[in-house]
Amino acid sequence: MNPWHKPLLAVALPIFACALSAQVLSRPTVGLDLAKKIAERAEAEAAKNKWTMVIAVVDNGGNLVYLERMDGTQLGSIELAQAKAKTALEFKRPTKTFEDQVAGGRNAIISIHNVISIEGGLPLIVNGEVVGAIGVSGMKSDQDGVVAKAGTEALSPP
Repeated sequence: MNPWHKPLLAVALPIFACALSAQVLSRPTVGLDLAKKIAERAEAEAAKNKWTMVIAVVDNGGNLVYLERMDGTQLGSIELAQAKAKTALEFKRPTKTFEDQVAGGRNAIISIHNVISIEGGLPLIVNGEVVGAIGVSGMKSDQDGVVAKAGTEALSPP
């Protein structure tokens, strides 16, 4: 090894390590325990109303953390619940916003890639930051919205 390599490595490695650590971000996200609590609240609301639902909770990257399909819920609601959650996460707003825009005549909304313009998806917000989202499907869209809202109440202090 060239005698100059060791001193160069001694200088270069700490600089590289500092540059790399400056690029790493840390953001709060939904973990499994919280996702289960959110789904539990949502399921309780659905059961109270005798509605069968699929409840999907995604983390801040849109990855599925928890999915529950209540007995008797149609299979098509599995993908739809996940898509509602991802739409709410990616656009940081309820999917009802898009449903209302389409109902109001703004049909261009339906051309936006991966947007589900049906109520039932809500971002999960903690301390002003989106940490994930919930998507619910199985009944009429307004009923899906009621159940999703109940799930978000797991984020409120008791």
